Amino acid sequence: MLSIPLALLWRIARRDLAARIRGLRLLAVCLFLGVATLAAIGSLTRGITSELEARGQTILGGDIEFSLPQREATADEMAAFRREGRVSATVRLRAMANNADGEALLSELKAVDDAYPLYGTLRLEKGARRGAPPPGRIWIGQDLASRLGLERDSSVKFGEMTFVVDGIVTDEPDRLGEGFTLGPVAIIGLLDLPATQLIQPGSLYESKYRVRLPIGADVEAARKRLAAAFPEAGWDITDRNNGAPGTRRFIERMGQFLSLVGLAALVIAGIGVGNGVATYLAGKRPGLATLKVLGADSAALMQIYALQILAVAAGAIILGLAVGALAPPLVTAIAGDVLPVKPGLAIYPLPLAVSAAYGLLIAVAFALPPLAAARQVPAAGLFRATVDRLARPEPRTVLAVAAALAAIVALAVGTAREPWFALGFVGAAAGLLLLLVGLGWLVRRGASKLPRPRRPLLRLALANLHRPGAPTGALVVALGLGLTLFVALAAIQTSMTAEIARTVPQRAPSFFVLDVPRDGAERFRGLVTHAEPKAEINLIPALRGSVTEYAGQRVDELAELPEGAWVLRGDRGLTYSAELPQGSALVGGSWWPTNYKGPPLVSVEQEVAKSLDLKLGDTLSVNVLGVEVQAKVASLRTVEWDNFGLNYVLVFSPESFDSAPHNMIATIAVSPEAEAVLARDIPQAFPSASLIAVRDVVTQVTALLTQMSQAIAAAASIAILAGIAVLIGAIAASRERRVYDSVILKLLGATRGQILAAQGVEYGLLAAVLAILALGLGLSSAWYVVTQLFDFRFAPDPLIVGLTLLGGAGLSFLIGIAGSWPLLSTRPARALRNL
Repeated sequence: MLSIPLALLWRIARRDLAARIRGLRLLAVCLFLGVATLAAIGSLTRGITSELEARGQTILGGDIEFSLPQREATADEMAAFRREGRVSATVRLRAMANNADGEALLSELKAVDDAYPLYGTLRLEKGARRGAPPPGRIWIGQDLASRLGLERDSSVKFGEMTFVVDGIVTDEPDRLGEGFTLGPVAIIGLLDLPATQLIQPGSLYESKYRVRLPIGADVEAARKRLAAAFPEAGWDITDRNNGAPGTRRFIERMGQFLSLVGLAALVIAGIGVGNGVATYLAGKRPGLATLKVLGADSAALMQIYALQILAVAAGAIILGLAVGALAPPLVTAIAGDVLPVKPGLAIYPLPLAVSAAYGLLIAVAFALPPLAAARQVPAAGLFRATVDRLARPEPRTVLAVAAALAAIVALAVGTAREPWFALGFVGAAAGLLLLLVGLGWLVRRGASKLPRPRRPLLRLALANLHRPGAPTGALVVALGLGLTLFVALAAIQTSMTAEIARTVPQRAPSFFVLDVPRDGAERFRGLVTHAEPKAEINLIPALRGSVTEYAGQRVDELAELPEGAWVLRGDRGLTYSAELPQGSALVGGSWWPTNYKGPPLVSVEQEVAKSLDLKLGDTLSVNVLGVEVQAKVASLRTVEWDNFGLNYVLVFSPESFDSAPHNMIATIAVSPEAEAVLARDIPQAFPSASLIAVRDVVTQVTALLTQMSQAIAAAASIAILAGIAVLIGAIAASRERRVYDSVILKLLGATRGQILAAQGVEYGLLAAVLAILALGLGLSSAWYVVTQLFDFRFAPDPLIVGLTLLGGAGLSFLIGIAGSWPLLSTRPARALRNL
């Protein structure tokens, strides 16, 4: 055999590729879809997290933030803050804004000092401002101004003080760092806060102290010094490196999930790559045979066509990376207000490199088997047979494919925020593919064993499923993946909106009421029952505190929080009760007696106890207003979180917090007519109380779920497109065999309608069988995503899921028929000359 230089091999490959590149279009389309999806998701996620990092000081409002629930810093603590750098103090609470007409609206009231903001700029409609508003003046958000009909120089009342609107806020620099809010912002001077009389003993509010360190100061060292100086302070410390931890965790986790969906799309596209390469090489049989006859050995042939495939794959990957790199500014332009921050125009090399690596590995893993198979066939065999009928793959080919697949798994797990979740996702995807491959074998095997129908069309359709060269296996994989994705996507979307759209409005209370004075509890009940005698009222104590110790383990000594231990982050809502709260059910231990007077006991939500490895009899300590209270775990509970009631992770025995001042929190369920009365009367009777309309909460939750479902739909749509491409590729791969069958049948007297009907029955049988399997697989996948990843209740809409499955099966059938239609016009004479 001749030894051909690489330059000559490339010249042959390039000329042949230039003559007929269309044969590799399926490979290019599949790789482009998968790589573009991964690159877009990775670039957008990295763009948002990079922006959060770059703006960490502005988002947080300082280099370090110390958050204190229900108290202000002591003189010693303030002195320690000032030794580290410049300090800005703010107090944040929910309060009712009242206009001159008596209309009220819940607002996030923030009192700031003259040092605010330490970083960034507060902007009003009339320009930038620094420091606190002038005495008696207030800056309000645009939404508050619109809903209460306020403008500059209007009057608005908070608590017992009336303010004059001094400006409308257009940009609050630390808005994202403030976390979730239920109302528009209103900013007053810290010195004006006492006059409002909103803060009483037990009121729910939060004091924040932001410290601006000198240039070059070590943030971590400052954190450790202050934490060590005040070990019992009970504050929550955040630094500029993670100014919005909740937002960052959500973005990273959502990005990981969508990236795995994109990877699934790329793996599905890999099947299309394999089909495309097989079809392309089948069309190159004469050229392969000619080169072998002229002296080219198998290695040279493999190198020629490998160069072609790599060239097309490289072009598709580069184009996909370009589209993915442009995704952040494009998404920002389309949905900028939905994003927590707007990523800048930048190239993020890491997600692009990871996407390119995925694309290359997928191309190698799926293109290598048909490429290696073609090189094994002798020249004479190439002239008389297709490359589909091949010997067993060589061991080195199997090893190479296995190495590529192992590299894909390693890359997915190694770059994931939660490696075990990524490994489980990849394993499930691999299991699905293996299941479909096995099902394809069973379909062929079963079709070959069934009795032959008497009707010719049915007999022909059944034979098409198991005859030599039949594309049944590829069609089963393509159809199965597509239909499974259709079902999963429909089930996920309907489940994510079902609770809000149907269940919540029927069961949720009308209002949450915060900061009801303990000594005014009976007056509050009387006010509500006067508006509606049959009102449902749930009134319980409310405190804030942070967990400082559990089962003998100090939280501040943990190097890393346990998985799922969100209860250890910051301060939490606490309550005490003589009776088991509504919406809770005991699953371990026992509830304390109604007249219990002993040492503090606590009941812990079951999942939280599991994440902390808490058992009955263990201790758990909380810091409330600087005082640490230790309690023994007496029981474990499940909590019905989706009832919009007053649900608490930690419920203590009565008298656990006798020395801590606190107020009450209530839920009220009344008729719409009574809602209007109470929305006016409660703020007037209880100026320090905050009234939260549940419909406003539902609106925010609905918007969030809609955005999440849209993001999932966008990523899954790419996977569906890849599945369609695979289906088209499977049909194209069997084109030559279909042409041959069509010609023979025509010569035997079959009409076009009969040939098309036989193929329609074939695709219909496959679609019917796979629809049943896809229903089970799709619902199982959706259940895992909805319940395990997003922790929602699984409640798919059967009608929508059924219609989606029917539509997907119908679309797959139409694609199959559309692919077969051009074959019917093939002239027998021309086809026989080319066989």
